[in-house]
Amino acid sequence: MTSAHPNDAQIRALYAQFLDGWNRRSGAAVAAGFADDGDVIGYDGTHHHGRLAIAADFRQIFAAHQTASYIAVIRSVRPVAPGVALLVAHAGMIPPGDNDIDPRYHTLHTVTAVDEGAGRWRISLLQATPAAWHQHREAREALTQELRGLLTPQ
Repeated sequence: MTSAHPNDAQIRALYAQFLDGWNRRSGAAVAAGFADDGDVIGYDGTHHHGRLAIAADFRQIFAAHQTASYIAVIRSVRPVAPGVALLVAHAGMIPPGDNDIDPRYHTLHTVTAVDEGAGRWRISLLQATPAAWHQHREAREALTQELRGLLTPQ
């Protein structure tokens, strides 16, 4: 359930832009929605700082690795303070050459977005946390089924 946020659509679009850039394997597109001093903390704990570094780092990652594609469901977008919003989403990953989600890589994405002025929202921080739910396998399976419901038939 999403709490009302006056810039809900813009903040959701920032996250969608990140996912699209990732799925197109474009470092520049991944970084485009970030603030100049934005940060990414990856699934493995790797820290990328600054929009230009994020673009360069992800360009190298995409060149060196076949990355899985994301599919996600946004859980909430809510205000934290004036000009600051928090987006929470669950994401699944579809391995290269596959058409199904691999539950081992479920992720909780937490996005802190900031208004840089004139309604121009940017990602200040995107953190990916594994959503393994080792003690709650039924929750992991429910998320897997929910994300599979978002897949378009091939």
